[in-house]
Amino acid sequence: MPSITRTVVVGLVLAIVTPPVSAQEIAWTDIRTLGVEGRGFEKTKSYFDRLPATAEKLVRGPVWALSQDSAGMCVRFVTASTTLHARWTLRRSRLALPHMPATGVSGVDLYVRDSKARWRWLACGFPRKTPTNSVRLVTGIPEGRREYMLYLPLYNGVTSVEIGVPEGTSISKAPARPESHLKPILFYGTSITQGACASRPGMTHLAILGRRYERPVINLGFSGNGQMEIELADLLSQLDPAVYILDCLPNMNAQAVASRVEPFVRRLRKARPTTPIMLVEGRSYADSFLVTSKRKRNEGNWRALSVAYKNLQRDGVDRLHYLPGADLLGDDGEATVDSSHPNDLGFMRQAEAFSKVLGPLLKTAR
Repeated sequence: MPSITRTVVVGLVLAIVTPPVSAQEIAWTDIRTLGVEGRGFEKTKSYFDRLPATAEKLVRGPVWALSQDSAGMCVRFVTASTTLHARWTLRRSRLALPHMPATGVSGVDLYVRDSKARWRWLACGFPRKTPTNSVRLVTGIPEGRREYMLYLPLYNGVTSVEIGVPEGTSISKAPARPESHLKPILFYGTSITQGACASRPGMTHLAILGRRYERPVINLGFSGNGQMEIELADLLSQLDPAVYILDCLPNMNAQAVASRVEPFVRRLRKARPTTPIMLVEGRSYADSFLVTSKRKRNEGNWRALSVAYKNLQRDGVDRLHYLPGADLLGDDGEATVDSSHPNDLGFMRQAEAFSKVLGPLLKTAR
């Protein structure tokens, strides 16, 4: 319904009173109609789940619970509107974590493609309550049809997400990605993969790499529970990504690495004979230069992964790639919030380190 302007007589002065913008004056679009990227599986119990409904009986309870977080999902869209709103409903009342802000845990994050076709950050939707938040992301920008990308929460789930523009303004799907970039990059790993402790959803190394290589990203990071269980190999093999990136060592010890990595990779390779697989050593604890137990944990895991990698190569498992972990976060100790989980600087450094292997690999991936 259009707004109605009233003229009010105040003494001898005529005052024009315009009612404030109301929810009825915003046209809301369900992002499911625009195409949500990062959903690896179609047959999910809830639309924004990261594992299929059948996984509930296959995986451990914590893995299933974490799969209900919307980490890695985003939506691209096009509009000429000078004002953008977001409205999203969260699954859990917990907005933040002790070491991770609410903007990353439960917020949404808006990027826009600039005049040079680069993705640039534009606005963050601050979550202030549960279950539903409705915020104006940006207003007063110059007119012009632009492509946008909205990232969903990393450590909370959502049941609905909508983008709002003023009534009379259109919003539509973004152009399809180039044919050679349709296959996603798939990450399987830990809390770091899931996104702890990015300040906002677009700052994880997964999101940075997705923007850099213009590809969808599937985030299968499960906080504390990326342990290379064989059931996950079977689930991953149902998907057809450009590359599998396996980054689970922070949730494993050397014994688990020695016993689980080779069977996991062999199961994956049997199902997907030609898809590249990248093994990641996992970051070095920022305080391991002084805390001996942490240094030994890192070194033990790395040795075990190196042995598994050489055994797999010896047995003819090809298209296998390896990323060392010692330099994933740099060596100055400034890249984490707690010696383990990256801050935004840490995620940027990880993106650069991953690019050294991932960049050349994606040039030949189809």
